[in-house]
Amino acid sequence: MDNSSSTISLASVKTYLLDLHASIIAAIEKIDGQSFVRDAWERPAVEGGSVHGSGLSCILEEGNVMERAGIGFSHVRGDHLPPSAAAHHPESAGCPWEAMGVSLVFHPRNPYIPTVHMNVRFFHITNKENQPVWWFGGGMDLTPYYGFEEDARHFHQTCHAALTPFGADLYPRFKQWCDQYFFLKHRQEARGIGGIFFDDFNAPGFANSFAMMQSVGDHFLAAYLPIVERRKDMAYGERERDFQAYRRGRYVEFNLVVDRGTLFGLQSGGRTESILMSMPPIAKWRYDWQAPAGSAEAKLTSDFLPPREWIQP
Repeated sequence: MDNSSSTISLASVKTYLLDLHASIIAAIEKIDGQSFVRDAWERPAVEGGSVHGSGLSCILEEGNVMERAGIGFSHVRGDHLPPSAAAHHPESAGCPWEAMGVSLVFHPRNPYIPTVHMNVRFFHITNKENQPVWWFGGGMDLTPYYGFEEDARHFHQTCHAALTPFGADLYPRFKQWCDQYFFLKHRQEARGIGGIFFDDFNAPGFANSFAMMQSVGDHFLAAYLPIVERRKDMAYGERERDFQAYRRGRYVEFNLVVDRGTLFGLQSGGRTESILMSMPPIAKWRYDWQAPAGSAEAKLTSDFLPPREWIQP
């Protein structure tokens, strides 16, 4: 593993992430017709505080297509690595760190358009021997309310295309990681139909690892926008909206109970509004509700949520 400081360019990573952030916002504003509210923030270093940095949180609410769409860039630094990150890097516990990334969750209004999540991030630690420890992480995953096989295949095929130039083993490995990670153990149920997920990625060296992360970010719009275009004008009623709110409850459960990113943000004293802007605007919970047998709602659970191979051989 190439961890020499001379090969690591935090400035290049930051420039890429800011450009990605801007390009995704422009594409969503074009398809929605409404604009994001841009909230630039800065957290200065203060005596006794462990985290400082800056970022740009952008939110679009009550849009024509997006009921709530949040995308943020952040670059934060701290004196002591939070427990959620140190658990995977115990040798770096208590060391100075910095992290930067782009993270988004889009909750469309139309229940036939899936919710989508994507993030790409870079983490850098200076260990106790004053040596750099770094890695990339991220991925994207799709959470439909009503299942369409062509949408699922398209999304996974695009994820496959993003990773194949960097090794034939990456897509199956990152798909399995995604299936395992975006899973609600307390319900024994997947959050959605998955996609790709990776963390602690640094084995090919900085240049190749950075290129792979860029490819994931660059393929996001190609993975998601064709699905939005296909579904945004489909007619729906109160039944579909009600089921959408019910399934969004699962999204909330995952974010608050399971997600490492949410936990890291809260443990590191991050900006609460930015951390929780991934939450859906409306969600419901019901006691032991079951979808009618043979219904489109039941097919989501029986045909789409169990992990399966979406790419045709």
